[in-house]
Amino acid sequence: MAGTILGKLSAKSSLAIVTLFAAMLTGPQARATPAASLVFLGTFKVPTFVTVAPGATNLVFVVERPGTIRLLRNEIRVNRPFLDIRDLVLSLPDVDADNEQGLLSMAFAPDYETSRRFYVAFTNNNGEIEIDEFLRKADNAERADRTTRRKLLAIPHPGANNHNGGQLAFDDNGLLYISTGDGGKLTPPGEPARDLNSLLGKILRINPLPGKGGKQYRIPDSNPFVGQPGLDEIFAYGLRHPWRFSFDGRHIAIADVGQTLREEVNFLAIRDARGANFGWPQFEGDLVFDNSRPGPDPATPPMFVYDHNGGRCAIIGGYVVHNLALPALDGRYLYGDACTGELRSFVPRPSTQKALGDRSAEVILPGLSSFGVGFNGTIYTAQINGRVNRLAPP
Repeated sequence: MAGTILGKLSAKSSLAIVTLFAAMLTGPQARATPAASLVFLGTFKVPTFVTVAPGATNLVFVVERPGTIRLLRNEIRVNRPFLDIRDLVLSLPDVDADNEQGLLSMAFAPDYETSRRFYVAFTNNNGEIEIDEFLRKADNAERADRTTRRKLLAIPHPGANNHNGGQLAFDDNGLLYISTGDGGKLTPPGEPARDLNSLLGKILRINPLPGKGGKQYRIPDSNPFVGQPGLDEIFAYGLRHPWRFSFDGRHIAIADVGQTLREEVNFLAIRDARGANFGWPQFEGDLVFDNSRPGPDPATPPMFVYDHNGGRCAIIGGYVVHNLALPALDGRYLYGDACTGELRSFVPRPSTQKALGDRSAEVILPGLSSFGVGFNGTIYTAQINGRVNRLAPP
């Protein structure tokens, strides 16, 4: 199925990677200057996300799909995991090439230094998308306390093991955003994404602190469907598989994996994303997919799309780079493709909804699974073959 990210690469996709890599070595692109070099940091078990924690300037956290979070201390791997929840996580990478279940990402509360709160997204043993809170140990910055686990919500995801979404990120106001896929292999495809009574195919927004009446989280009053038809947790909808999204100041960049023809990036002000319908399943990128199934609101078109020429299959969303040590990428939105592994970038112009100067970074990372951003604008990459790297000056 098109758009697989975490499943094993098919033979066709692997061949495309080899062909593209060979072309870079022998063709004109071999003479181009890469935008960055790679510093290899270590090998992990199917890494799905890389991040850092407020105040922990010497630590890098690597999320592993089977259910562990590992550490790099001063860029040297620590043997003991920060967190091990393999017993809670459903991850069967060898059963189905489309399988995208597992431990998907994590996010630290803005006040992590004092509250010690962090959150993880994973598929649980019932196949649901689950969000849990944990605390770091008070006396050890390199260990989570499993006994502090607090389950916030579990979103039913019946009938399919793909399109789980799973990105977590906090905004400057301490609100937690959650991406969810559209339910995967369903008929008709994408139906939950346009349904405001489903939490699938959405960006959700919650205050993760306990609420009234025993509720595990709070609903921000400013959420668009509070007091309106639709579930209160929904912030935006009409998404197929928003595997990765990121914030850049007051803007949000949502990279949505397409069906068979288009990959897209929605880059706009957070206030404009509030209540937005990003079009799926009526649209796939800038193309009509099923005009008989529009969303409740008019579709917001993407800023940027690309097709599947050259073996491309699934966008891996990244970050706007703010790092003067990487001048060829500074101020540009960095993204990649899961099948070709090619890193590319463009300059976003939210005021005009234009993506300017899309170009290759001349870096290939086969099986790219995720980006991460660290202190001082450091950019990390992860690949399903286990490699985690840091981008360095070329």
